[in-house]
Amino acid sequence: MAKKNLNPHLNPETFRDSLATVREDGKRNWVYPKKVKGFFYSYRTYLSWILLAVLFAGPFIKIDGRPLMLFNIFERKFIIFGAAFWPQDTILLIFLLLIFFVFVILFTVVFGRVWCGWACPQTLFMEMVFRKIEYLIEGDANQQRALNEGPWTTEKIWKKALKTSVFALISLLIGHLVMAYLIGVDQVIEIVSEPPTAHLAGFIGLVVFSGIFMFVFSWFREQACLVVCPYGRLQGVLLDDNSINVMYDYVRGEPRSPIRKNQQEPSAKGDCIDCGLCVHVCPTGIDIRNGTQMECVNCTACIDACDEVMVKVDRPTGLIRYASENGIKEGVQKLLTGRVKGYSLVLLVLVSAFITLIATRTDLEATITRFPGMTYQARPDGNVSNLYNITMVNKTFEPQHVTIKTLSEGMKVEIVGDQNWVLEPQTKFEGRFFLVKDQLAVKVPQEKVELILSSEGIEFDDIETNFMAPVGKIN
Repeated sequence: MAKKNLNPHLNPETFRDSLATVREDGKRNWVYPKKVKGFFYSYRTYLSWILLAVLFAGPFIKIDGRPLMLFNIFERKFIIFGAAFWPQDTILLIFLLLIFFVFVILFTVVFGRVWCGWACPQTLFMEMVFRKIEYLIEGDANQQRALNEGPWTTEKIWKKALKTSVFALISLLIGHLVMAYLIGVDQVIEIVSEPPTAHLAGFIGLVVFSGIFMFVFSWFREQACLVVCPYGRLQGVLLDDNSINVMYDYVRGEPRSPIRKNQQEPSAKGDCIDCGLCVHVCPTGIDIRNGTQMECVNCTACIDACDEVMVKVDRPTGLIRYASENGIKEGVQKLLTGRVKGYSLVLLVLVSAFITLIATRTDLEATITRFPGMTYQARPDGNVSNLYNITMVNKTFEPQHVTIKTLSEGMKVEIVGDQNWVLEPQTKFEGRFFLVKDQLAVKVPQEKVELILSSEGIEFDDIETNFMAPVGKIN
């Protein structure tokens, strides 16, 4: 979708021969984006404050003593908006992920990569936290470049030390935040308030996460978007000529004509004065005038920089703006396309199915399996028994007292160990029990047995299993 540069003196495809962040010798070309200000940057800043506040407050928000959001991959337990999901709810989680992905696809088809520039945590922390701190300590782009390329003076040492210390503290804070979403804020507080040896796994997790964030935001930076994140590559197949992106109006802007003193301007010229500020403010180092590119995160920095220049040279703003290819080329913007309708229909079906599954979801679930490696056990009293494992999950936030009985004639249940099965809130329970029957009453070698599970006198599950025993008297 990249547009050809109408300037006949430039190769319109030269930019495709290299990456903005890689030099000709193969080494990394460090990006020093200039400070940006303007309409979009201001609103991105306001939104980032809100999103960061919600992100940091998330682990502390509780509903009836349980976290609002918890993604405990270690215990395979997830709480989303107060509702608990266990491995037995895999189908629900699959639908939830499908809904998320289809929504992302639909949103991208219509609005491009707006998520990356306005709400992605990587962008929020990099541009609205770490970058601002860097500007505050080391100065704007030219000052940062001069500092990095200059000798190690006292000023450079203390500035680098201060920046590294602040970055480390914030990375440590983010590491603790991630752990709070994974294991709960109470467990994180317990880990940090006790010696590392008391919670070695949790302590290692905190150190690893903090180190990863320190690496990403202090060195890896925009490479996370360009190299690691698959979303930028997805947009290549998701976008079409009606998708809205940050785009350069090449119809209005070309041919470019720099403004110079005491020099006559050409009669045929575009509004672009080729100042290069749109490139200098870009956090990924690209030239938006080359068209839509994978590296563009729709951060709008180039829009604000260009609008500021247009005002100064007394030309209309919006040379770089949110627009579609058809909107620029033909002046026609169409949002409700066939693709959008198709994705919307799929999303509606998935949401409907998810709501149905949620509505029919049970709060208690049980799984019964035969004890491995055993068939039947003959008893001295003339009875024969089979041993079973039972796994129960209590998805509620109240304790549950579970009983089990069989409807099969002549069959009785013997529970191994504690006769009272009590499932604590939000826990998984594992137990064992025997099915026992008089050997002389066995008519078939494999009998279907129906088991009824009840909690507080209310039946919640009906499970069928097999009872194995030889027909006739055992010698």
